[in-house]
Amino acid sequence: MNTPVDKLTPFEAIAELDHLAKEIAEHDRRYHGEDAPTISDADYDALRKRNAAIEARFPDLIRPDSPSHRVGAKASEKFAKVLHVRPMLSLDNAFADEDVSDFVGRIRRFLGLVEDAELAFTCEPKIDGLSASLRYEKGVLVQGATRGDGSEGEDITANLKTITDIPLRIPNAPDVLEVRGEVYMTHADFAALNARQEVEGKPLYANPRNSAAGSVRQLDPAITKSRALKFFAYAWGEVSEMPADTQWGMLQAFKRFGFAVNPLVRRCTSAEEILAFYRDIGAARASLPYDIDGVVYKVDSLSLQDRLGFVSRSPRWAIAHKFPAEQAETIVENIDIQVGRTGKLTPVAKLKPITVGGVVVSNATLHNEDEIARKDVRIGDTVVIQRAGDVIPQVVRVVTEKRPEGAAPFDYPKTCPVCGSHAVREVDEKTGKEDVDRRCTGGLICPAQAVERLRYFASRDAFDIEGLGEKQVDLFYNTGLIKDPADIFTLKDRVEALKDVILEERKRQSAERAAKAGKDTKAKREDGKRTFKEVDNLLEAIEARRSIALERFINALGIRHVGETTAKLLARRFHTFAALSDVAQSENAMAELTAIDGIGAVVAEGIKDFFDEPHNRELLDRLLAQVSPEEAVAIAAVESPVAGKTVVFTGTLEKMTRQEAKARAESLGAKVASSVSKKTDILIAGPGAGSKLTEAQKFGVEVIDEDGWLNLIGG
Repeated sequence: MNTPVDKLTPFEAIAELDHLAKEIAEHDRRYHGEDAPTISDADYDALRKRNAAIEARFPDLIRPDSPSHRVGAKASEKFAKVLHVRPMLSLDNAFADEDVSDFVGRIRRFLGLVEDAELAFTCEPKIDGLSASLRYEKGVLVQGATRGDGSEGEDITANLKTITDIPLRIPNAPDVLEVRGEVYMTHADFAALNARQEVEGKPLYANPRNSAAGSVRQLDPAITKSRALKFFAYAWGEVSEMPADTQWGMLQAFKRFGFAVNPLVRRCTSAEEILAFYRDIGAARASLPYDIDGVVYKVDSLSLQDRLGFVSRSPRWAIAHKFPAEQAETIVENIDIQVGRTGKLTPVAKLKPITVGGVVVSNATLHNEDEIARKDVRIGDTVVIQRAGDVIPQVVRVVTEKRPEGAAPFDYPKTCPVCGSHAVREVDEKTGKEDVDRRCTGGLICPAQAVERLRYFASRDAFDIEGLGEKQVDLFYNTGLIKDPADIFTLKDRVEALKDVILEERKRQSAERAAKAGKDTKAKREDGKRTFKEVDNLLEAIEARRSIALERFINALGIRHVGETTAKLLARRFHTFAALSDVAQSENAMAELTAIDGIGAVVAEGIKDFFDEPHNRELLDRLLAQVSPEEAVAIAAVESPVAGKTVVFTGTLEKMTRQEAKARAESLGAKVASSVSKKTDILIAGPGAGSKLTEAQKFGVEVIDEDGWLNLIGG
């Protein structure tokens, strides 16, 4: 430390940079984590200056955990993608006390717990920020990423390193440790940021959550650092060696590693305690220095979490209990009818803009024509709207005493507002009941349905093509560049036409802005440069999606009643798209599809109808000439004796609940069906087995009891 920087040898510099990184990290931990600094600000600044001077002389020796990363250098202009080793899942929501009681009850039933058996939960405020994952190897932060779609996020390592709550190095950590949590901004820091924006004549931010999310995605980490962001740790991804066997214990481990953990977290052992905690947090909500939108409950025991497993994109062992929706009054200026990708006509109230929960709202769903009639919503009415979390704003009720004279009941259209085809309410042949939704009968001739299908195809939950959002899809469809999904992948053959379309749209937008501002535009050449870069980025994003996960491909097709969950079931069952297509077009399609646990007759009919339509098969042939759905890998242990086998459970199980048995079978790579067919491999029959046992004997299916099943899978 006493040797002048210009006299240091490279070996001396390596040793000193190592020492400085550790010492500064420890002072950061004491200052930010414990609020107990042990040196003066001047001494701390001297350490950082020494570190910066050495790095300036030896730039090749800058360490991944260097304190200089707290300031940050210019990041690349495009964030790289990060595949999460363990998905960052979303949580199911609860909105009422009854939902929470049901949640606890479902867990007890799934695990087969007696009523007086203790079941502990960790309960923590749900921070309204941006989820992030931090990967440490040998105790050094090597990567930070956004949640993204849960499977794939963006690499924002340089930006996350500027947040002082996030240690660059952690002591005594497992070799691999992914810490997950929430990046957020306090009310005070948000107010200070908007004050600076106002002084500098820049737009003000709507709320702390949006400010935090935008701040961590800046191209320049120095901007991120200036936003005074904070981080609470509350979860984990890949861990080479678990430091605890409970959720509570993991939070204590995070504290030891130098992370901030919400001090309001509490461990509860009953639904009554959980709800009392929820009410306590709700009462304190207004006085907290940061925004929260609810409380999260997690089963405390990690072994029970493993047994409970997951449902689709959510864990069975956790739930988010949201606070009541915020409400406000505004005026319905119009009612628009929007046509979705399945032809559904959805009424949307166009509102006089109003701020609800920190967000400006100008649209609210009216659901369907029965809902409009029931609430008697009319153009010109004053209405109460509400917004809870990320839920689409909705009209709660009409303030009839403020209704203007002459406001007429809304006349719901009987024809499609886009193509003019009849719009009908289908009748269920089995029940004779009329569907609540009215649908356009125009099908593939309806431009609205075509555009909505293309929008969905390119959306985050489907192909996730960056740069191909709703506005771009509308533009390319209306100019004839794309008419079906396969056209997206041939855009590279029409580059000049693509550039011309985008450039003309840029000119139109520039002229429109200039007209509003009352001045001429002067950036045609810049528009052209921007256009070329936009085209290059779009084509690159399209090329990156020529190979795609099977469940995403299935979901992207927009098959009626088939969403993310069903797409995953189909991918898990058939493994390849060709196998799904063959079954869907076979004589036994309905029987094969409804045999999949979680797929009923209505969904199966929708799948069959999609593949029965010749036009759909033509579009699929064109699309499959451009893209390759990946083969779905069976979720199976390498040595599992039931991997790939189709099993059915019947009768009473005594060693575990039916739900747990199914979840365990699927975790070992088995396919769990709800009915027996000639393709069933094993029937697990408990006491009281009935018709399924008879069917199994007819088809020659292997039949074993519960003990035989447990012996087969190793307990």
